[in-house]
Amino acid sequence: MNSNRRIAHLDMDAFFASVELLRYPELRGQAVVVGGRNVHQPVEQPDGSKRFARLGDYVGRGVITTSTYEARALGVFSGMGLMKSAQLAPDAILLPANFDAYRDYSRRFKAAVASIAPKIEDRGIDEIYLDLSDIPEASEPLARRIKQAVFNATGLTCSIGITPNKLLAKICSDLDKPDGITILGMEEVASRIWPLPAKKINGIGPKASERLARLGIVSIGQLAAAPLGFLIEKFGERTGAWLHRVAHGIDERPVVTESEPKSISRESTFERDLHARQDRAALSEIFTALCMRVADDLQRKGYAGRTIGIKLRYADFHAVTRDLSLPVAISSGPEIRQAAGECLKRVPLEQKIRLLGVRVSALVPLEQADDPCVAIQAELPW
Repeated sequence: MNSNRRIAHLDMDAFFASVELLRYPELRGQAVVVGGRNVHQPVEQPDGSKRFARLGDYVGRGVITTSTYEARALGVFSGMGLMKSAQLAPDAILLPANFDAYRDYSRRFKAAVASIAPKIEDRGIDEIYLDLSDIPEASEPLARRIKQAVFNATGLTCSIGITPNKLLAKICSDLDKPDGITILGMEEVASRIWPLPAKKINGIGPKASERLARLGIVSIGQLAAAPLGFLIEKFGERTGAWLHRVAHGIDERPVVTESEPKSISRESTFERDLHARQDRAALSEIFTALCMRVADDLQRKGYAGRTIGIKLRYADFHAVTRDLSLPVAISSGPEIRQAAGECLKRVPLEQKIRLLGVRVSALVPLEQADDPCVAIQAELPW
């Protein structure tokens, strides 16, 4: 392993909510939730103040896009249903999402970082990896300089983890939020990483975490202590070997600054299994959000695609996929939503669904794409 590598993960702090607080600074320090369907904009009062919607007054099946740290302290997190969240924090402020603003601030912070550390792997609207190996400046002052550049460009804070690899950098950027810096060497993995829950490793989701817990493995250290043969026996050769490596902090993946993707996709695993008819509103909102996020990824990376696909995983873990090839390449959210809706007509929707995904493939650069105006009239099944 290259001991000279210095990899950073930069994660914007409660990004969507923080952008909203720039617009409504009077809400700083309060529990604020962003998301939902048909949420009213704040109403100007005669005295100049604003009247905001409250989470407890929301009626519908919408889900949370993001929440401030004050709301998270009350147990309210992104992906939760708003009606359930209202039971935990009825007085939290509820704001509608403004994705145009989020994309604008995303471009701003990435440009600010690139002026200092140009080797960037774009991981989404609010996070990036950086390869700092060739920059002679020491890690802490470099991190502070990057953070200051982000703040100067956006008025927002971020958290940075700097370690020898992407795996550890991702973990460390979350250890001192918000507005934190965490620097870690391989010699500190045992003392600082092993005591953490196994779910802190990116790639160990709720189901895998529960499965590990049933085997008596709760912390990363316990996972590291598990024999390789035992992990392979329980999880298969590929996953077992991966679990063994990551528990020891081993990750050789490079920071990929330029790549030609074969496809671009987004998927969401639900907090509870959803039914196509009984949970139609919630599924429709999630479906639309996935399409819009795929469209944002496409446009940010400069691609359009001719093949639109969906993926459903049912409550029994059985998965199905459907694709639709179009005569022209598209990149806009509404067009992707319409095409994916055609795919949905071709899958059985009697069972409850635990995961929904949207994918665009057969990619071409935007400048080479055909006229994206494609006539697809699709009525969604939910």
